[in-house]
Order: sequence, then C-alpha cells, then structure tokens
Amino acid sequence: MDLAHEEPAVNGEADVMDRDLLGNTPLREPPLYWTNFQGMVRQKAYIFDGHGNFYNKEWDLAEGGGNEFCWYHVELPRVNEKLSQSAQYLIGVLCPPLKLQDILSLVSNGPFCGHVDGALVFRINSPGPPSSDFTFRIAARVTENSVITVSLGRVPRLGFSRMAQSLLSEIPRVESSYLRGEHKEGGGTVIGEHVLEFLLTMNHSEEADNPVPKSISNLVVHILDTHVDHLQDVVTKLEMELDSVELQLDKGGFALKKQMLDDRRFPKMHLNLQRLLQVIAHGEQVFPRVKEKCSSKSWFGSEDINSLEELIGRLRRLKDNVGFIANRVTAIQAGLDSWQAEQINRKLYYLSFLSIIFLPLSIITGVFGMNVGGVPWTGQMNSKSKDGFRNVMLLCVAMLLVVLMCFCFPALYTHLAAWQRRRVMRRSWSLNRKSILMRTAGNGGAQERGGYLRI
Repeated sequence: MDLAHEEPAVNGEADVMDRDLLGNTPLREPPLYWTNFQGMVRQKAYIFDGHGNFYNKEWDLAEGGGNEFCWYHVELPRVNEKLSQSAQYLIGVLCPPLKLQDILSLVSNGPFCGHVDGALVFRINSPGPPSSDFTFRIAARVTENSVITVSLGRVPRLGFSRMAQSLLSEIPRVESSYLRGEHKEGGGTVIGEHVLEFLLTMNHSEEADNPVPKSISNLVVHILDTHVDHLQDVVTKLEMELDSVELQLDKGGFALKKQMLDDRRFPKMHLNLQRLLQVIAHGEQVFPRVKEKCSSKSWFGSEDINSLEELIGRLRRLKDNVGFIANRVTAIQAGLDSWQAEQINRKLYYLSFLSIIFLPLSIITGVFGMNVGGVPWTGQMNSKSKDGFRNVMLLCVAMLLVVLMCFCFPALYTHLAAWQRRRVMRRSWSLNRKSILMRTAGNGGAQERGGYLRI
C-alpha cells in the first residue's frame, strides 16, 4: 500500500482570516513548526487492534490503548537538499507533540541506538546526496503503544495491503514490447515486461503477503526486515548490472571499452559499493544494540528477539556478498586498465618504428646541412686550418663519448667496486693461508719436541 498522504491545502478564507487577526501587529517570522510543506513530505498513519487487523487513522500522533498500537510513517523526499531542510520537514510534521530533541535524533546522520525522552530511538542514516539510490536513511522512535518511523524515499514492502489487491494473486499475461501493437485475445491481468523484470530483481514478495503485526515487537522486526530486504534488492540489481556489463565486454570491441573508461563506470560503481558497505556497517552497529535494549522490555517477545538475531546474520552475509561484488568490479577495472596500457604501448611501438625510419635521415640532413663558418678551427677564422668540418665532427664525437660515459658510469663504477672487493678478498685469503701454514709448521715442531698443543 502506498504510504503517500498529502495534507489538505489552506483555502483563501483562512488566509483572509489570518490577515484580519494580525491587523496592526508587526509581522514576525513564523516558527518552523508552522510549516506543513504540502506535497513534499508523505505520511501515513495506521492503527492495529492486536488481532491481525489494521486500519488507517488520522495523523494525530496519539498512542494506542490496551492491545491497540499505532504506527506513524514519514517519507522524506529524495531531493538534493540540506540536512537542515529535512529537519524542518520533520519539525513541521511531528512537532508538537514531539520535542526538538526527539526530532533531531531521528533526522541526524550516522548510527544511533538509545533512549531519548523515555522512548527507544534507533537510526541507520548514511551521509551522502539524498537523490542517490545508495543513500539510505531509516529511523524509528518506539514506545510501548506507538512507533514513529522516518525514511528517505519509499521503502519497498514497508506497508500493508489486502490479498485481493495483490498483483501476484493470479497469473498475469506479460505484455512484451514487440507485441504491444498487436491484438491480444483473452482477459485477465496484463503486466508490462519491465514490471516482470522488476519483480524478478526483488528478493521478497509483494506488500500484500506481509503478515500484519500483532504487537509492537512484530512491527519493529517488520521495519528492520524491510530495511534489509531493500539493501538486498540493491545488491541484486548491482549483480545483474555487473553480469550484463561483463557480457558486453566479452562481445564489445574498442569503442565500448573506451566508452566505459571515459564514463568512469566502474570507479562510480565501486564508490556506490563503498556507500552500501557503510550502510551495512551502520546496521551491524545498530541491530545488536536494538536487540540488547529490546530484550529488557517486557512488551518485546522472545520470538522477535530470535528474529532480530536472524536479521543480524543476514546483514553479515550481505556484507560478504557486497565484498565479492567489489572484488569483481576491481578485477574488471584492472582488466580495462591493462587493455588501455596495451593500447598505449601499441601506439608507442608505432611511434618508435617511425623514429627508427626518420632518425638516420635527420642525422644525415643535420650533419651535411651544418654551416661551420665562424666556428673555431675553420678556414674562415684561420687560413692555415682548412679542415673545419672534420674538426666539428670530431668535437661532436667527443661530446657523444662524454655523454655515453655519463650514462655508463654507474655500471663502470659497479664493475670497479666488484673488482676491488674481489682483489681485497683474494689478498686477505692469501694472508690467512700463510698464517695457517706458519701455525701448522710451528705445531709440528712442538709435536716433534714432545710438547703439548695449547688450546
């Protein structure tokens, strides 16, 4: 069920009444909680009777009594706005009766789980551009008879609907793009091919198959479960996109690979994966703390504690899966980098081949095109010296030898140092051998004299 709910617009008579009431009083800037932000914030309110039934209710933020409990959901828009603007949206919707401290604890970034003003508040809000599909924000304020949740954009499967309204309650006919203009016989539900592809990417069923919570603990588990399902949907779409890209790379040629490198497709995908890992890391911090704090509540069931433990395990497995996808993206990017380096080396090979052809020609034209007039040792400066060109060529050869010596000096120095070490080692070995022979000869004489060898 769509969680959209728009506030009624203010009519013209109310504006005239406000102007009449103000009269001659000076105008002041209205407080933030006067703003309703019509059309920007979607909200929905449910009331549950505790026996598997739920009904829509007015947005009064009142708590239930007895077995009844209420759920109020706020859906912030996915537009690139400042965090303070999102806070203004929540202030306009939740204040009063909530205080500013309660509202800021729901809209702030980062993981959090604790008690604020007597209520259990937890959030998994990742920083980043709100318009990105990899920026997730879900926060909840839980009391014994009410739950208030805030999400960024629509969370799939978060609401409830009747089984009769389910799209999957009967077998539909798929409308393909190539059969759209043809006449189709027979009745029944018809869905588009893109809708079927969307259903295949989901790791869960439709909203109509959600069991209606019978307690607050069931509702909290449902909210966290849908959050994990949303993350699983994003990971599944990434896997399918990566599979299609790998097939394109196998079939594609130079133009496709160059386009992917120019678009920086894989670095962007890697950045999105890092954002997704950050959201999962926030969940790994918050979920165990939620389980710990809820286990001390008398109204939180033991079966729901076990469900929270299963969600923690799912989140860890999801983190491993995202790590595998990141490794695949890194491998594909490394393959593209090696392909690009190969293309550059091939172009450099062509350039080196051209330089091999034109370098001798440039040397010949440079040598025979020299004007040695005015250079020392030439006939123009001294009539006795007639071999100016020869002298210039000898000077060029000498400069070339000097340059080669500069390049070859490290190798020559290495050879000279190695020769010097070998010479020193041979000399030391000869001295040691002489000393050993001398000691051996002395010991032999001592033995002939019948003496003892000193140790």
